Amino acid sequence: MQYRSVKKGIFQARPNRFIAHVEVDGRLEVVHVKNTGRCRELLVPGATVYLEESDNPARKTRYDLIAVEKGRLLVNMDAQAPNKVFQEWAEGGGFLPGLTLLRPETTWGSSRFDFYWEAGERRGFVEVKGVTLEKDGHARFPDAPTERGVKHLEELIRCQAEGYEAAVCFVIQMAGMKDFAPNDVTHPAFGAALRKAAGAGVQVLARGCRVTLDTLTIAEPVKVCL
Repeated sequence: MQYRSVKKGIFQARPNRFIAHVEVDGRLEVVHVKNTGRCRELLVPGATVYLEESDNPARKTRYDLIAVEKGRLLVNMDAQAPNKVFQEWAEGGGFLPGLTLLRPETTWGSSRFDFYWEAGERRGFVEVKGVTLEKDGHARFPDAPTERGVKHLEELIRCQAEGYEAAVCFVIQMAGMKDFAPNDVTHPAFGAALRKAAGAGVQVLARGCRVTLDTLTIAEPVKVCL
């Protein structure tokens, strides 16, 4: 995945979930935050952030905040990026060899899953979750309670029971993580649902990413600890 026209800035404040104040070239800019999660450990005053400049002159904000430096770690925090890089990875054969169909945003039951796929007579659903929370080299999800995430896992269990293959893929938007686990402290119900899903046969995947200032690419598998 490639970004265009990336600029460096210094984070100042986040008045609400959707915008941030960032110093760019000595000016204070109001920028769009492409992640409505809390991200409190990332967006701290003085943090170095990276912005993609929009080519739409009609937009209210000139920039999108896409990445942040956390110490020596570069974290992509674009919430739209995980689905895009998963699709690139899957279409390149990384998810499942012999894939003949990969359809985004497919409704099944009362849920809309990120992807529906077919490979010969096999068929299944994948839900993709972006991970930006890290502590001492351990990746965790979620960074805030997510009832929607619990519902998706319950629906994946039902898919599995009805003969589909089902998977949840955690796209870790940074490199070098030792492992991945559910964030039981923040949302124990999500951790319980993830363990239940794994026990029912839902595949639980975690993949790290190669992150640069203007690219994001799915890379190495990361150990899942349930």
